[in-house]
Amino acid sequence: MASSLREANGRWAPSPTGHLHLGNLRTALLAWLFARSQNGNFFWRFEDLGDASKPTFCNSQLNDIALIGMDWDNEPIKQSDRLDYYLDALNDLKRQGLTYRCWCSRREIREALEAPHGLLPEDAYPGTCRHLSQKKIKEYVNSGRAPSVRLASNHEQVDFLDRQTGRYVGTVDDFVLQRSDGMPAYNLTVIVDDHLQNIQEVVRGNDLLSSTPRQIFLCSLLGLNQPRYAHVPLVLGPSSKRLAKRDGAITLSDQMNLGLKPLDITNMLLESLNLPTIEQISDLYYIPKEFRSQDLPKDPWIMNLG
Repeated sequence: MASSLREANGRWAPSPTGHLHLGNLRTALLAWLFARSQNGNFFWRFEDLGDASKPTFCNSQLNDIALIGMDWDNEPIKQSDRLDYYLDALNDLKRQGLTYRCWCSRREIREALEAPHGLLPEDAYPGTCRHLSQKKIKEYVNSGRAPSVRLASNHEQVDFLDRQTGRYVGTVDDFVLQRSDGMPAYNLTVIVDDHLQNIQEVVRGNDLLSSTPRQIFLCSLLGLNQPRYAHVPLVLGPSSKRLAKRDGAITLSDQMNLGLKPLDITNMLLESLNLPTIEQISDLYYIPKEFRSQDLPKDPWIMNLG
């Protein structure tokens, strides 16, 4: 029996900075299963605003997902084509008086983070530039050093229920909304896209759990729809660290070069999720009917790839 929730649109939103590894494929499969088991659409978008993004990786990632049997609705979108939406949201926050400019370098931020700062998470920005004098601001402006733009939070606490990890409480810091190069930052772009694509449930790796309070809080400030969240365990290498090139054959093409077929890899992923295996790739269509999110493994999947 599938989940009782219905009509929950989902999405997969990778950064095209390289080939997908098996951990990426497994998380994509989970996002697809959550959406399809709830009669939802499954959308694809490329978070391609980073410097390392390349169009060739877009094609590679689309091909790999299709090879292991997943489909998606509508044409994939690219964030680089949607800058106006993000800047509109940023300007809304500026009009509300909820932003400030930050000239801190990475070194200065690292040094500031070494000092204790109350209830904020360990990696939270402590608000160094929030209360700069007008004289100091003028000095920075005249220096030509480009600032980032941060949210002026009041260290609000956000409490939400994640479908996989349970109750989570996080404190919102003064995080970056726009990078110093002018590009909108992840926590802003992701909520705008999820709202515009009518995403009802976000499924992603639990390494992103700690950023979710920021996104929920931004949704409330901008009056955007807040999706449900399901943060799923990662795939780890034999050293129990995040899967990486050092671990060996981590991509679909790597595995195929070792003699495996896409069907073998799909079944490997299904088995790791305690789901039935399939006889042919097209049979993946039937797996959402067997999918129960409460039966998913709670621990990371540790792979020994050789």
